[in-house]
Amino acid sequence: MVSRQRAAVSTDHHSRTPPPPPRPLLPIFQLHPFLSATVDLANIDVILVGDSVGMVQLGYDTTQPVTVDDMLLHAKAVRRGAKSSLLVGDMPFGSYEISQEQALTTAYRFVKGGRDRASTVQAIVKGGVAVMGHVGLTPQAISVIGGFRAQGRTGVKARALLDDALALQDAGACAVVLECVPAQVGKVISESLEIPTIGIGAGPHTHGQVLVYHDMLGMTSHPHHEQFVPRFCKNYADVGTAIQEGLGAYKADVEAGNFPTEKYSPYKMSEKEEAIFMELVAPDKGSTEQKLSATRKKLIEADEYETIKVY
Repeated sequence: MVSRQRAAVSTDHHSRTPPPPPRPLLPIFQLHPFLSATVDLANIDVILVGDSVGMVQLGYDTTQPVTVDDMLLHAKAVRRGAKSSLLVGDMPFGSYEISQEQALTTAYRFVKGGRDRASTVQAIVKGGVAVMGHVGLTPQAISVIGGFRAQGRTGVKARALLDDALALQDAGACAVVLECVPAQVGKVISESLEIPTIGIGAGPHTHGQVLVYHDMLGMTSHPHHEQFVPRFCKNYADVGTAIQEGLGAYKADVEAGNFPTEKYSPYKMSEKEEAIFMELVAPDKGSTEQKLSATRKKLIEADEYETIKVY
């Protein structure tokens, strides 16, 4: 998306105005193609590989540290899993602001592998890359706007968002994301544009909707992630708790000696081959025990064998 502070490019096609999608749009931020394949199976129209990967995958408090290489790694992995959805990738902070040439160079990397940004959008579109705009809350700009704050809550600011969206449309953007704005603002902007609007915390009147994959499925139950789940996000599953419970059950089984059982030890030797094997290792038993003893002594002397609580 290209906005006042963020850009994203389509990695698939160069048409300017795709038809408004009939089903919801869903972003996905992950390394695992298997998970993106589940989105494909759900018949989701568009996958946005967003720079929020920095917050839901990489442990950052904001999206600003995310690099182009981070985004390309995730976008390529998602494409391997999701074959049919339109794939859109965020151009991260610092990858397009310096010049139009920098923006186009970054956009080409994605394809191969508001108003103050309208000229950047125009340059990228002229370079043959479809661009999705972004107005409202732009997370890359939180240091300027004072944090993760809703936008367009006064008449003057709402009008400015409309002007931003119109400028992006005039510059050639194929769609615009509206983030964290009042529903009536999302409605007016959507009615004023010829290109599709995609809402995230922007009310029910946009042409499509987008939610963060991890948030909507409750995939992240760690306090670090819980503090970033926005109020507009509806929770459709509690995957994170299920994962945590599953990991705890696995740990308990291993510690109690209940896993693996005979059922999960499927690879067998015949009695004849087992006898041959035991016969072959028998001569080494004495020397093996001596080597283990020597290694144990060496590690203890090197202070690397015993575990002590330092703090």
